Amino acid sequence: MSGSARGTVPGLATPYPLGAALPAVYAEDDFGQRFVAGLDVVLAPLFNVLDSLEAYFSPALAPADFVDYLATWVGAELDGTEPLPLRRHAVASAVALHRVRGTRQGLAAAVRLAFGVPPEISESGGASWSARPLGPFPGTPAAGLHVVLRVADPAAVDPHRLRAVVGAARPAHLPFTVSVTTSRSSEGA
Repeated sequence: MSGSARGTVPGLATPYPLGAALPAVYAEDDFGQRFVAGLDVVLAPLFNVLDSLEAYFSPALAPADFVDYLATWVGAELDGTEPLPLRRHAVASAVALHRVRGTRQGLAAAVRLAFGVPPEISESGGASWSARPLGPFPGTPAAGLHVVLRVADPAAVDPHRLRAVVGAARPAHLPFTVSVTTSRSSEGA
């Protein structure tokens, strides 16, 4: 786990030096004290991590590489290229997104989280109520979902990534299509 304080750190003191815990016969032994001092150097980062373990499970405080590890725990939809603040936000909001997974709200939130813009979603389904039986069915007979992502530069968006995000967040039974197009504000420019 590179880039973190979980390896040896020069000058990091241990709160529990082993030399003080040795039996009295070794308390004055120079070799024994130097030997366990070497172990203190190895154990100090371990104590440091254990003393701040709670912070490792907070996406806002965890080291960057541990945020990526947490993302695998909570099923955050990340491809690994996102900036660190976005990865932290994705981990923090993953549980809430799982609650609405498979709904229009959940799909919109997942796409917005991944690409930074809200999508346009059109779906074939519908719901209605009627006091009379055999009324017309809402929606269209062919099931389908279409997601449009409007951005300033469509070439900057990976359509395969959009397809993967929509595929993971859509209702499981619903076939879908995606498209990336120019945003309305940049069409007139």
